[in-house]
Amino acid sequence: MTEAKRRAPGMRPEERRKMIVQAVLPLIAEHGAAVTTAQIARAAGIGEGTIFRAFKDKDELVDACLQEALRPDGMLELIAEIPLDQPLAQRLAEAADVLSAHLERMGAISGALHGSGRHHRGRRGDRQESFARMREAIAELFEPERGQLRLPPEQLGRLFLSLLFIRARDEQHAVGVDELVDVFLHGAVTAK
Repeated sequence: MTEAKRRAPGMRPEERRKMIVQAVLPLIAEHGAAVTTAQIARAAGIGEGTIFRAFKDKDELVDACLQEALRPDGMLELIAEIPLDQPLAQRLAEAADVLSAHLERMGAISGALHGSGRHHRGRRGDRQESFARMREAIAELFEPERGQLRLPPEQLGRLFLSLLFIRARDEQHAVGVDELVDVFLHGAVTAK
């Protein structure tokens, strides 16, 4: 007597799409748009046919992966968890690490897609909203020291985020997070 094959419990379509996207993101970072449906199926632990029940084609899946990589939600949640009772330098260093990891992931996926001939510019409004949310999250880290700051937290958040973006683009000459935070908070000139 043979045992009947059991199917995994059904998922709602959105849950299945999300599961596939999460499994495929590392493949997109490695292979770009050249990733195969066989690789996708293996990574997600599903059959190739399931891919096309969740997405109309591979291009739609790749677009969903790119959108997920660009979303700042997970990074913003991590920044929101940084305790505001820690010293400001420590809060900023933790935020810089989180943001750097996010920017690295975005760059890896965008670069891999570009390298495989897939160009994506994204929607300007989405990017602006994403950056605004990042600035707000960083500004929140300055709030406990508001009365001691030279500039409003919102402006400091914008400046700090700008430094992190510049640092991400210049990996070859980038300073470490602790150095960046120290110079940002205490200036470029040492005390006499």
